[in-house]
Amino acid sequence: MIRCLQAGFLWGRVMMGRLNQDQGQLFYSFCLSDAVPDDHPIREIAAVLDLRWVYSELAPHYPRIGRPSVDPVLMLRMLLIGYLFAIRSERALCREVKVNLAYRWFCGLSIEDKIPDHSAFCRARNERFRDSDLFRHVFERVVEDCMAAGLIGGEGFAVDASLIAADANKQRSIAGQDWHKGRDPARSSRAVNEYLATLDDAAWGAASDVTPKFISPSDPAAQWTGAHKGPAFFAYADNYLIDVKFGVIVDVEASRAIRQAEVNTAKTMIERTEARFGLKPERLAADTAYGAAPMLNWLVEEKGIAPHIPVFDRSKREDGTFSRSDFRYDPASDVYRCPADKTLTTTGTLVNDGTTLLYLARKRDCDNCELKAQCCPKVPFRKVPRHQHEAARDVARSFVGTGLFEQSRRERKKIEMRFAHLKRILKLGRLRLRGPSGAQDEFTLAAIAQNLRRLARLMVRPPPIVDLCLA
Repeated sequence: MIRCLQAGFLWGRVMMGRLNQDQGQLFYSFCLSDAVPDDHPIREIAAVLDLRWVYSELAPHYPRIGRPSVDPVLMLRMLLIGYLFAIRSERALCREVKVNLAYRWFCGLSIEDKIPDHSAFCRARNERFRDSDLFRHVFERVVEDCMAAGLIGGEGFAVDASLIAADANKQRSIAGQDWHKGRDPARSSRAVNEYLATLDDAAWGAASDVTPKFISPSDPAAQWTGAHKGPAFFAYADNYLIDVKFGVIVDVEASRAIRQAEVNTAKTMIERTEARFGLKPERLAADTAYGAAPMLNWLVEEKGIAPHIPVFDRSKREDGTFSRSDFRYDPASDVYRCPADKTLTTTGTLVNDGTTLLYLARKRDCDNCELKAQCCPKVPFRKVPRHQHEAARDVARSFVGTGLFEQSRRERKKIEMRFAHLKRILKLGRLRLRGPSGAQDEFTLAAIAQNLRRLARLMVRPPPIVDLCLA
């Protein structure tokens, strides 16, 4: 019986291929690169990412004496891994880099190197990285790499914003009228002090003087909004400016989650892109939120950019009477002509806070007009308002229906795809950091990750020639 059991045991060791328990090797040769598959996305990203310049950029922000700090390039690479592969916690990020050989290889770590503690990221981000504006510099370097690779055409841009939930709780909020701005900075949190510092910024406090319904004491810059037609929540607006050729993000900026702030931020991004990269598009695609008269006038008159944007217009009447569009404007004579071919003139006096001219018909013309019931049945004569920037609105209307406008409308979907990728793939549906600077850091790192993915994919696997021609 014993011999049978021994024979069965030996047969099991041979047939099942069990691990040999004999003494192992005294020396091992191990290469991390050999453990990373050739088709792993991290290899493609590593091939297009060069961060050697970071050391000289951060040198003024590190002391020359004292205990050596954690390698900033190591921390930056780890942060990029978190946004590239949707690791939304720095604690989880440290655990993943510790056990994942591909991540270790990307970070330049050996199999025995220790991983920085998660607390090091908080200190570096709030101090040296923000003081040097490191994330912005990395983003711009990646955009320059995309330009060098021919992924940015510069002919057409698209702009839009998407709401990202803030790290703020409705149950701990207070009414907007109960918030007092005169707070002691020494006794306030970093997020509160950042909010107080942006009260005069066009993308933040100066965007609107309307008091929010609720304010979060922990993150007062977050906007209480019900824009998603569901339950209201605290949010920031993530603003993207993309080149429509391949959907590369050429600028990113955080702002309040209201339309006025998003429009002002669009101007900032367009001007910054021109100043930083020398890129000025011939046309800009956007939705109706950017179709107000001041924005269109800024594009047409100041920047010389064709606005492929639906005009924001509330002049259409719902009672069946003639709308403003039924009246023809004659720029040579500066008059409107009604459907009965009578003229409406103006005195030149601006109304509505100095933004609108009123064009008035003659009362005797309206009294004897057969179309009065369809034009002004309740008033003696007809009035037609004209915005001081109506000429720019007319320019925008002239593009509607053209082939290039329809092309811009289709290409505008690329920016929606960027936001969908941001939320569904990169899992940035809710912020971890608070305050305007925290939101800006997260949005910038996410934009870097998206551009790196796009650059790596198109450099390693270029699109077909047909697609290049269509783009």
